[in-house]
Amino acid sequence: MSRDHAVPTAESRFAHPLSALHELAGDVLRHARQLGASDCEVDVSEGFGQGVTVRCGAVETIEYNRDKGIGVTIYLGQRKGHASTSDFSATALRETVEAALNIARFTAEDPCAGLPEPGLLATPDDCAVDLDLYHPWRIGVDESIELARRCEQAAFSVSPLISNSEGATVSIQEGQFVAANSQGFIGGYPTSRHFLSCSVIAGKDNAMQRDDWYSTARDPQRIAAPEAIGDYAARRALSRLNARKIRTRKVPVLFEAPLAASLIGHFVHAASGGSLYRKTSFLVDALGKPIFSKKVRISERPHLRGGLASSLFDNDGVATLERDVVSDGLLQGYFLGVYSARKLGLQSTGNAGGCHNLIVHPGKHDFGGLLRKMGRGLLVTELLGHGVNYVNGDYSRGAAGYWVEDGQVAYPVEEITIAGNLRDMFRHIVAVGNDVLARGSKQVGSILVDEMKVAGN
Repeated sequence: MSRDHAVPTAESRFAHPLSALHELAGDVLRHARQLGASDCEVDVSEGFGQGVTVRCGAVETIEYNRDKGIGVTIYLGQRKGHASTSDFSATALRETVEAALNIARFTAEDPCAGLPEPGLLATPDDCAVDLDLYHPWRIGVDESIELARRCEQAAFSVSPLISNSEGATVSIQEGQFVAANSQGFIGGYPTSRHFLSCSVIAGKDNAMQRDDWYSTARDPQRIAAPEAIGDYAARRALSRLNARKIRTRKVPVLFEAPLAASLIGHFVHAASGGSLYRKTSFLVDALGKPIFSKKVRISERPHLRGGLASSLFDNDGVATLERDVVSDGLLQGYFLGVYSARKLGLQSTGNAGGCHNLIVHPGKHDFGGLLRKMGRGLLVTELLGHGVNYVNGDYSRGAAGYWVEDGQVAYPVEEITIAGNLRDMFRHIVAVGNDVLARGSKQVGSILVDEMKVAGN
């Protein structure tokens, strides 16, 4: 992104122009050099947010936050120290650098510590690309309240059985940052992310069910209409009434798209550097090996315009690159930052801080097609608990959803547990749907696994 494009306008709600953050980063690097640091990296950021929640038509909360900060990492050879401050004054900058330097003096040497190799860093040309990540939402509190009320009212209008609400929320988050290091790297840009949600309760007395829905985007114009969100949240809650238990059995399991993203999240965690060099992952030494079924292809696309996880460089300043992570089921690459890559004797993949727009390529089936392909089994729409053992891949989660017969939803189910092993689950994915939801760093449709143990009665 060009400097001119990124500088906030006179109407900006940022307290500083992006050029001021550049200057602050340069001041930190200069102080570090003067005080004898071998190397230095700095991150300067500011942001603000506004959130409004309406419950049963009444305003429940109005929140506003504004924050700023500078993080400084100092290297003395292969000793590392870190300090931070929210004070942008010249005195505070120097004191923060001194604090990081003093910490570094007392830390042990780490042969893997240090800045990235210069050839890996994002160049000025890399940093000049506009990924279309900043769309301010100039909406006041009154307008936010009205949007939230419209959303909630749409839910109540669906049925008299929608008996209560946990609220509708409109959230605005905008920020900007500059990252730099002593090897000449500097880059930064503004970003935004906005959110509209609704959560309602259906039924009464002891026969109540809740569900929710939300829409999020960098551009507020791409957020779903409040009436559509409220309506869908209500219909989801209603569909869960009169849920049953089912007997224990082994059946196919279909993970609805929002939950399928969590499965891919487990893969990312297991294939990330920290888990690998600590040997706390079932994917240690898995490069080039079949991890998923041959139907699965997963790509990383960090430069998607407007993507929720798009980035020109990672937290180390390493340039991000498009790549296939999984092809024909084979693991082609890990998720590594500079430090973890050195620990493993590999090269950074530009993933310090996480993955960037991980796309699980969809198959030919829509959601209805996946139900028909499954025929008889369990559709999971809610997961509970955190029963994932990354060391051996064992997976066990509380769940709720729907029993499916003859390719059609038959009735809702609750108070069940689904169990398996991630190795087996990944290898036995029989289909990925084209009902893709983009809500974060993973873009994936619903995922059908051919068999898991479902524990009920």
